[in-house]
Amino acid sequence: MNTPNVKSVSDYLIGLQDRITRSLEAVDKGKRFVEDRWQRQEGGGGRSRVLEDSRIFEKAGINFSHVHGDQLPASATAHRPELAGRSFEALGVSLVIHPRNPYVPTSHANVRFFIAEKVGVDPVWWFGGGFDLTPYYGFEDDAVHWHQTARDACQSFGPAVYPRLKQWCDEYFFLKHRNEPRGIGGLFFDDFNELGFARCLEFMQSVGDHFLPAYIPIVERRKDLPYGEREREFQMYRRGRYVEFNLVYDRGTLFGLQTGGRTESILMSLPPIVKWRYNWHPESGSAEAALYDKFLKPRNWI
Repeated sequence: MNTPNVKSVSDYLIGLQDRITRSLEAVDKGKRFVEDRWQRQEGGGGRSRVLEDSRIFEKAGINFSHVHGDQLPASATAHRPELAGRSFEALGVSLVIHPRNPYVPTSHANVRFFIAEKVGVDPVWWFGGGFDLTPYYGFEDDAVHWHQTARDACQSFGPAVYPRLKQWCDEYFFLKHRNEPRGIGGLFFDDFNELGFARCLEFMQSVGDHFLPAYIPIVERRKDLPYGEREREFQMYRRGRYVEFNLVYDRGTLFGLQTGGRTESILMSLPPIVKWRYNWHPESGSAEAALYDKFLKPRNWI
């Protein structure tokens, strides 16, 4: 199957959203996600699921979208002029989890597919996505587990895939104006079509399927650790970096807003409570300083 099959992608993504929803609810053992189905005036729609103010997750959002249109905005075709004048479909699952406990890291995952078509010429298509981890207080074993699982997702696709996508993730989730990474990375890929449709679909599925094994064990290990106001204040300060990246650099956010996507769903990734401090720096030798000194530096974790 090397002819792009949008339905096979959609079926997988809808099932993935369902599986992640059930797993997070099982961990939380409290509130359930609220689902909001929506339609896009220009074509398509989706279903957004949000869980707020629960015992474990202060805010978690899992969005499935499948949008289409007659043409892409100029901003989307500036670097891909061959897409001009083509109709398009874009579908994906995107999620962000902001836990309550500062010792549990924030996590993001996204898997998506894009196809642009025009009568008389071959379609242009690709897959993209990945997952990354943003700790507030670093733990070596969490970082190792996260990257081992990321490597496992890539293993059957060749030994060079994980190192390449790991480096891509480190470079992509980097705040240039702060000169620091957003977190400890993971996997990132885009414009991925080099293996043919069937094999690329398998790769996207492998990345999507490995998110829960990567993240849930970390949540279970850290969710009941005691914390105080100091840790909570640092968590809210570091969340500011997350906001800055999503609003300044994130391709998915920009694409969604530029194509008339649903703003509530696009911005559901933002944390509920954030603080900025002027020219603040952690105390030398503190647990907060350790995040900068040991974890916010690209390195080989495995």
